[in-house]
Amino acid sequence: MTVDPNAATQNFPSPERAPAHRRPHPARYLVPALAAGCVAVALGVYGRVHDPAGTAFNLAGFSSTGAVKSWLATTAVFFALVQLVSALVMYGRLPGPGWAPALHRWSGRVAFLVAVPVAVHCLYALGYQTYETRVLWHSVLGCFFFGVFSAKMLLLRSERLPGWLLPIVGGLVFVVLTVVWLTSAFWFFDTFGVTT
Repeated sequence: MTVDPNAATQNFPSPERAPAHRRPHPARYLVPALAAGCVAVALGVYGRVHDPAGTAFNLAGFSSTGAVKSWLATTAVFFALVQLVSALVMYGRLPGPGWAPALHRWSGRVAFLVAVPVAVHCLYALGYQTYETRVLWHSVLGCFFFGVFSAKMLLLRSERLPGWLLPIVGGLVFVVLTVVWLTSAFWFFDTFGVTT
């Protein structure tokens, strides 16, 4: 009778031979969720306790700070739409070019960079306000947007995520940004006209 020297290890796989499709530990989701909550709450608290300055910036060629913010926010939403379409191409829902992933990454970076000065102005110049329903939703969702965006960025660095998670979080980022735009830039253009 011959003894197979590998027989003892066949029933107990070594770490190198362990299945690659293990489910990630729930803490992998907890850290991005906690980061999202911390970012959103920190922005809200700062906006609430900070004494609003009234204005933070203005750009030459624009009639008002509201116009600057509205056009920057509209630019961010445009690039978020590019992100949505490029994500649909990446997930095979739409036909598209092979450079869709690069377009997705760069459009996301541009959308974020354009949204940051708007958020800085809102928090520094206006603060977290609740005097009417539209403004309350804008304040809440503006803080929530940067929280969810932070969670998405952390999840992008994670491995072995379920295939549905990033599209859900990315979709949430897009929806929240759209509602933030509707309660600010769209309202501004509807009230004061499409001006620069």
